[in-house]
Amino acid sequence: MTSSGRRSPEQGIDTMTDRLVQFVGLLRDHGISAGPSETIDAAEAILALGLHDRNRLRSGMAACLLRRNGQRAVFDQLFDLYFLTAEQPTTPAPLESTDDLRDRLVEALARDDRTAVAELARQALTALGGYGGVGTGEPSSPVTTASGAGWSSYLTMKSLRPEELIDRVGERMSGDLDPTVRTIEADRRVREFRTAVQTEARLRSAQLRGTEYIARRGVESSTDQVDFLGARAQDLAEMRRLVNPLARKLATRLAARRRKAVRGQIDMRRTLRRSMATGGVPIDPVLRARKHSRPDLVVLADLSGSVTGFAEFTLQLVQALQDQFSKVRSFGFIDTCDEITAHFIPGEPPTPDLAARIVRHTNVARFGSSNYGEAFQSFVDNYLDALGPRTSLLILGDARTNRTDPNLPALQTMSDRAKHAYWLNPEPARSWSTGDSAAHIYADLITMHECRNVKQLAEVIGRLLPA
Repeated sequence: MTSSGRRSPEQGIDTMTDRLVQFVGLLRDHGISAGPSETIDAAEAILALGLHDRNRLRSGMAACLLRRNGQRAVFDQLFDLYFLTAEQPTTPAPLESTDDLRDRLVEALARDDRTAVAELARQALTALGGYGGVGTGEPSSPVTTASGAGWSSYLTMKSLRPEELIDRVGERMSGDLDPTVRTIEADRRVREFRTAVQTEARLRSAQLRGTEYIARRGVESSTDQVDFLGARAQDLAEMRRLVNPLARKLATRLAARRRKAVRGQIDMRRTLRRSMATGGVPIDPVLRARKHSRPDLVVLADLSGSVTGFAEFTLQLVQALQDQFSKVRSFGFIDTCDEITAHFIPGEPPTPDLAARIVRHTNVARFGSSNYGEAFQSFVDNYLDALGPRTSLLILGDARTNRTDPNLPALQTMSDRAKHAYWLNPEPARSWSTGDSAAHIYADLITMHECRNVKQLAEVIGRLLPA
C-alpha cells in the first residue's frame, strides 16, 4: 500500500490477475472449457481494452474464452459478478407506492430510455426485493445474512406484474407499428428490464454472501447443461437454436473418425500366407478392407407430458444428421404409435409448437396417458417391417408406464429384429427404479443411456453414430 492508502499499479495488476484466474476457474465449474491459452488471450484483451467500458470488455473476453453456442448467458452472469459492482442501500428507500413505480417504469420502457430503466431496476429491487432484513436501512449482521438475508428479483418482478407491464408498454409505444410488433417489442424491453433486476440482485447478494458463493449457487446453468425435464420455454427455444450447430459438430467428428479407420482388422489367413516369404515372421500384416455402409435408423419417441421437449429436440437432431444414415424413419407414441417422419423436414427451422401439432394431426394418442406396453404392441402390429438387419433402433422416453403392463415381449421382438437397439432416457439413472418407472426392467433388454441435457445427449449420439 502507498501512504495514501491506495494500491500501487503493480498491486492493482496482481489483483486483476487473481480475479481473472478465479473467473476462469468458475467458468470451468459451469462447463465452459477455458484453457491456459484462452486465459492468456483474455488477459491480453483486458490490457488492450481497459476497464472503463465494461460492455466492450465483456465482448472481448467472451470472444477469447467461449467456444460453443449456449454458453454466453452463463458467461455474462459470472462476468457481472467478477467485473461489475453494486452498492448496498444504506438508507431506507423513499416511500413510493408500487403503482407509482410501475407507472414510471412503463414510461421509461415505452421511451426505451436505457439509463432510466437501469436506475428503475435498482430502485425497484431496493423497494420490493429485499428479504431477511436487508433493504430496511439497518446493516445486516452476519447472523442475519447467514440465516437467509438477500435480494430477490423474483419478488421484485412478481410485485411489478410483468404481463401487465407488457400490455401497458405496448399501448404507450410511439410510432405506427403493428399491434403484434408492439407486443413483441414490449416483451423484449420487459425481458431486458428483468435481466437488469436479476443482475443487480445477484451483485448485491454477492456482497452479502461472497462472490464465490453466489457464483456457485446463484448462476443459471448453460443451455447445454439444463435438464430437459426442467427446461423453461426460453430454455427450449435456445435448445432449438443449438440443433444445427450441434449436428454439424457431430458430423465433423464422425468424418474424422472414419478417416482414422480407413482400414479394418487384421486378416489372419492372408497375413500368415504372406509371412511365409519372411520365414513365418508377420512383418507386413494384411488388413481387411472395411465396408462403409450407412445403416437405416428408426426412432421411436414418447411425446407425452414433460418429456416432449427432450423428444422434440432429439428428433430434430437426428433429422439434421440424416446424411449419416441411408434412411431415417420417426415414430411417435403416447398410448399408441404412428409414423411422424413427414413432420421433420431437414433444413427447416424447428418450431415451438411442433410436438403439439404432431399430437393433433397424427394417431399417437387415444386416451392421452402414457402406456408404453400398448405403444410397443402397436408398433409391432403395424410397423415391425421398418426394422431389419441393417437397422438401428433408438427409443426416446422416461419409461414411466403409469403402472400399466410394460409389455417386455414386444420390446424383445423389436430389439431382436434390429441390428442395434438403444434407449435414451432424460431422467437421472438414480430415478429409474422409482415410482411408476419401468426403466430398470427395460434396461435388462436394451442398452439404456441417461440423457438429461444437451451435453449428455451429444456425447451419447456421438458414440452411437455409425463409424
